[in-house]
Amino acid sequence: MNIGIIGAGHIGSALAVRLTSLDHTVYIANSRGPETLKDVEQKTGATPVTAEEAARRGTDLIVVTIPLKNIPDLPNDLFAGVPAQVPVIDTSNYYPLLRDGQMPELETGDLTESEWVQQHLGRPVVKVFNNIYAAHLENKGQPAGTTGRIALPVASDDAAAKQKVMALVEELGFDAVDDGTLHESWRQQPGTPSYGADMPADKLREHLASLGTERTEAQHAEYLANHAKQEQEMAAQGIKLK
Repeated sequence: MNIGIIGAGHIGSALAVRLTSLDHTVYIANSRGPETLKDVEQKTGATPVTAEEAARRGTDLIVVTIPLKNIPDLPNDLFAGVPAQVPVIDTSNYYPLLRDGQMPELETGDLTESEWVQQHLGRPVVKVFNNIYAAHLENKGQPAGTTGRIALPVASDDAAAKQKVMALVEELGFDAVDDGTLHESWRQQPGTPSYGADMPADKLREHLASLGTERTEAQHAEYLANHAKQEQEMAAQGIKLK
């Protein structure tokens, strides 16, 4: 497949490594221009391009994996000429303390992170790869049927795009678990028990079902508090996000 990746941070680079190893053609972009991606090109085998080129050359799949706060800065015509059937993956997470600052739209619980992204991009998106560490994404994929194989939740309002992305998740060495619509994707956001937990498929399905589909005020408050604690711990450890 021809895959465009917009964002060359931890997740974008990890995906580029894995996808090129599977013989996909990968085009990767960042906000500073392709000339700054020589190291990424050497490490991953992906071709550095501009964001617009990544969208246009990703004729089979596009991945948007940039800080949430930078989503509104993407070009308004980013997807001009890109066929509607090309899936767009969103890997974003909201980190108000470490990176994004306070975003009131995401504090109320009315919108999930990816619903907000979908509104800004003007395209249906598929939420995946947001709740696994980049190093695990790059190194812990295993053949289908392996005991303890990590499962990844996949959420979208576009059924066809979701199925295509779930197939890619399986190809990368992970069990793909349907997490419903984008409105239900709060179940895989930071602060929830599945975030960074590397659950196998049976445990992940059981956990998602236990949460229900509509986020309650109590759940929203609990997961915001959990996430704030996680961010504080990461800040104390000197962890920086890209």
